[in-house]
This record gives sequence, C-alpha cells and structure tokens, in this order.
Amino acid sequence: MKCKITRNAAKKINEILAEEDSQGQTLRVLVTHAHDDHVHYGLDLDTPGENDEIVHTDKEIDVLLDKNVDALDGVKIDYLYLPEEGFVITNPSKGNHGDH
Repeated sequence: MKCKITRNAAKKINEILAEEDSQGQTLRVLVTHAHDDHVHYGLDLDTPGENDEIVHTDKEIDVLLDKNVDALDGVKIDYLYLPEEGFVITNPSKGNHGDH
C-alpha cells in the first residue's frame, strides 16, 4: 500500500505526534463515508491492529492503512491554509480528487 504526505501536512502531523497524549500512537487514515463513486477520508491516532499495514512515507511519518480497504491504497494527505485551514485527504489513484 502507498501513502503520500505533502510538506505542509508533514509539518502539522509532526506537531500533533509531538504532543504528550499522542506518544506511542501512529497516524491512521480511514474511510469515514462512502458514496456511489467516491469516499471521504479521515485521520485519527491509533495503534496497529491485525488488518493494518504500516506504511513508511518519505516524510519519515508512519501511517496505518487497513489492508482490507482498497480505497486507502494511494491516499494523499495535504494540509491547506485557504480557503479553510485543515487536512485534505484524497486518492488520485482511485479517481478521488477532493470532496464535493
């Protein structure tokens, strides 16, 4: 499985992971809602489970992805400042280029 993290997202994720209550946890990307032709993604902090693959990114951040959820393979995590500040998760390899 693959996961891409942009520079902006890596900076914010590292800030979150540095917080005391995040120690020992790994970033998880998950599907929060599925429509007919696309899905919505979310982020959480978690520990690896039986169905998880730990993906090592080029930003030296490990990401948990559920091996049984095909829509997670190829996700891209970005952090935007405009029009609203926050994480944006898409999967260009699956045709998901952003929420509606």
